Amino acid sequence: MPYHHLALAAKDMAAIHHFYEAIMGFELVKVEIAPVMGGGWGKHFFYRMDGDDSRFIAFWELHDVPGQDAHQHDLNKAAGTPQGTNHYSFAVASSEELDAKRAHWQAHGLDVLEIDHNWCHSIYTRDPNGNMVEYCLTTGTFTPEDRERALAALEETTMHPSPPPASVKHWAREGA
Repeated sequence: MPYHHLALAAKDMAAIHHFYEAIMGFELVKVEIAPVMGGGWGKHFFYRMDGDDSRFIAFWELHDVPGQDAHQHDLNKAAGTPQGTNHYSFAVASSEELDAKRAHWQAHGLDVLEIDHNWCHSIYTRDPNGNMVEYCLTTGTFTPEDRERALAALEETTMHPSPPPASVKHWAREGA
């Protein structure tokens, strides 16, 4: 079952809007404005992904919320986890589309990390909240051995590393 939407708080809604509409190509289609639990109120903005009315990313612009000056919008900083652990990934259908997304990000002044994970190929950048955003193309298939390895890893308490990525590239933003 696919998810309907991912909802996150926005540090700077104008910057989030520019990133997700102008750069990511998602379309702002709806806002819900209401009180929020614990006090204050918020605007909940919904961005449709790829013209699909059942897939959204949404952002809260919060107002008058107790303690809001101390809110941390970078998911990894908030959780105390290593950079890039918490991130969100969007699918692409081809290597040509992945290359076009990379070039588009660079043209908009973003640095891009590209990793061939041996079973999927990904590009990463950061949104205005500091969160890692990924486009990913599945390039492999899953075998019964892959499942066995994953099930065994559930019980392991020591590191048994996967093969290293086939390639890692850092692409500087255009003009950098």
